[in-house]
Amino acid sequence: MHFIFRLALVLSPILLLSPARAASPEDGYIAARDAAIAKFAKLSNDNKINESVDKAEAAARDELKEQLTAILSQPARPGFAPAQLNLDTLYKGDMGFGMLDGLRFDADTGRDGAKIGEKRPDGSFVEPKAHIIVTTEPLFTRWLHEHKTWWDKGSKNVPQQVDAALKFEGFYTQAISTDAAVVNFDELPIAKPASVALAYGFLAGRTQDSFPDKADEVFVAALAGGKMYVAYGEIEPAVQVPACTAIRTDYNKKADAAAEKLERKQITRQAYDKLGDLRQQGEDAFKGCFTERAPQQPAFAAAIRQAQALLEAAIGK
Repeated sequence: MHFIFRLALVLSPILLLSPARAASPEDGYIAARDAAIAKFAKLSNDNKINESVDKAEAAARDELKEQLTAILSQPARPGFAPAQLNLDTLYKGDMGFGMLDGLRFDADTGRDGAKIGEKRPDGSFVEPKAHIIVTTEPLFTRWLHEHKTWWDKGSKNVPQQVDAALKFEGFYTQAISTDAAVVNFDELPIAKPASVALAYGFLAGRTQDSFPDKADEVFVAALAGGKMYVAYGEIEPAVQVPACTAIRTDYNKKADAAAEKLERKQITRQAYDKLGDLRQQGEDAFKGCFTERAPQQPAFAAAIRQAQALLEAAIGK
């Protein structure tokens, strides 16, 4: 018994001095980010948001950018402006809250070399033609976990496996947080550079309601050297298949006609319900048609080249 007691006294200092797992730079970043979010959430709940608080929030994002700059150690990219923090806001509830933690490089020109901010003939303003987001694999997987139940119950949330997440269009909507959802038209057969462990690319568009008629963007994502890259940009020409658009237009006309007949009591509710959701049927038919026919369009091959170039710019090949 005395022997056991003496052995415990000998071993206990060793046990006490055993080092715990050292905090990683990513841990420090997450701790600083979460502390800032909590701080501004309290100020918001207390109705204390004002100009000085907004400046403090911007300063907090600047500090987070400096931390990520040190963690990621990213070189400048030709044709892109200096990196910015990808988080648009630290205020919960704001559009842009919860975006992917990382640095974002924005192209320094718009499509066709147009000047950023210049007004187009249609009244819109020129935006960067491409964007590259860089983060570490640990930050990426942590972000996935945080977004496991990000959307309301009943909505499909981002998968927790990296490869599955990259094929889920909702991931891109959450990661870049625009005011429109990202739509995946079709996968692009991009070549995976030797340094890349995982890569995925697709034709894309944006929508706030119905499925868009054309794909005018490409998205690419890659895992390489312990870092995750997500890049997206406008393409020219857009990929579209008029025959597929005509199919959906026909379904929409049928839907309008059926709704009018129901309103005029020319058909019964039972007969109307038997038709099903004609608009959804048209959208499904459009998607199927596009997937089948788009690869035969000359613009599809051009989109592959543009996606490949964007991927190589992202990983710095």
